[in-house]
Amino acid sequence: MEEQEVKTGGSVLFTPARIGPLTLRNRTIRAAAFESMCAGNAPTQQLYDYHRSVAAGGIGMTTVAYAAVARSGLSFTRQLWLRPEIVPGLRRITDAIHAEGAAASIQIGHCGNMSHRAVCGQMPISASSGLNIYSPTLVRGMRPAEIAGMARAFGDAVRLAREAGFDAVEVHAGHGYLISQFLSPYTNRRRDEYGGSLENRMRFMRMAMGEVMEAAGGDMAVLAKTNMRDGFRGGIEVPEGIEIARELERCGAQALVLSGGFVSRAPMYVMRGAMPIRTLTHYMDNFWLKMGVKMAGRMMIPTVPYEEAYFLEDALKFREALRGPLVYVGGLTSRRTIDRVLGHGFEFVAMGRALVNEPDFVARMQREGADAVCDCAHSNYCIARMYTIDMACHKRVDGLPCSLQREIERAEARNAGGGK
Repeated sequence: MEEQEVKTGGSVLFTPARIGPLTLRNRTIRAAAFESMCAGNAPTQQLYDYHRSVAAGGIGMTTVAYAAVARSGLSFTRQLWLRPEIVPGLRRITDAIHAEGAAASIQIGHCGNMSHRAVCGQMPISASSGLNIYSPTLVRGMRPAEIAGMARAFGDAVRLAREAGFDAVEVHAGHGYLISQFLSPYTNRRRDEYGGSLENRMRFMRMAMGEVMEAAGGDMAVLAKTNMRDGFRGGIEVPEGIEIARELERCGAQALVLSGGFVSRAPMYVMRGAMPIRTLTHYMDNFWLKMGVKMAGRMMIPTVPYEEAYFLEDALKFREALRGPLVYVGGLTSRRTIDRVLGHGFEFVAMGRALVNEPDFVARMQREGADAVCDCAHSNYCIARMYTIDMACHKRVDGLPCSLQREIERAEARNAGGGK
């Protein structure tokens, strides 16, 4: 990777850097945090306004999140589904992002077993058959004849992204979604050429990446989000995570976003802290689901203590093992910590909740320097809300019920005290 050697106060944060053919104006990326702003599975004015505001706030590249490559890949009714009829709406968003000086990326993926027939239009599919207790629904293992077609869907999604004006695509190969379900021994119990050894479990990922790289050509950047570990015993651990990352580089990925966690087993390993169950159920419409989550939510979504830069220890092992550009994500809310991460040799940093809280945080870091700190206290209100309405910071929502406000205050106090 080429990069300028110019330093700004000892930091490279505000120097340009490249991902494949794409040059970003600085080292910041808006992480592919699900916005839940796509009613009808299509871009909306709300999605436009949010990403334009982040671009205007100084980000190097903003990522439109979790776009399904097929209807069967939808987890949510307010999730983007890449198809020809929505290209003009997406082009309007990318034009606005470019007008503010930022690059535009879109994350593409398939949810696999994390759906329901009412959302995805069929019995959910995965590497193997089983039960999704979060919907709940039965899940069907994919037939070998379907797998090549699904890989092609990833390539088709890249072609649509190009038509919509995106500069980059991020392939979602982590967090327990479809590619991750093939990779993880927890969800992949196949006995054919797609199961068993890690080499076999990576086969679908290689097929999808092959289609992506062909569609991207030489003028579109390709990133991949990958798990360093799944976050529970019986899942992928760091040694296999490194082998998967190396394979993604061999497949052509020009930068890797290092993450972890599994939505169906260790959801808070991804985001850290506690899931605010009262907030989560407050916005639910389904009475029976609401009651079930109230009774079993603490057990199904266990707390994982939050700390700043919580993935850094594992990410450093990947930095040592890999040669290509790496994007650090996870618990970044201060300029000092961001500079420290970049000082360890990571080429880019990605932020999610900090930019929901403060879309122009990057510009403030440039103005204020080392003293800039985002006041996101990680109550996870935005996460609980996004499953039903949209991803919004409680500080930007009027008229919160007192019970939700109290839950937010308790969560923030726990995080301030080190999660105790």
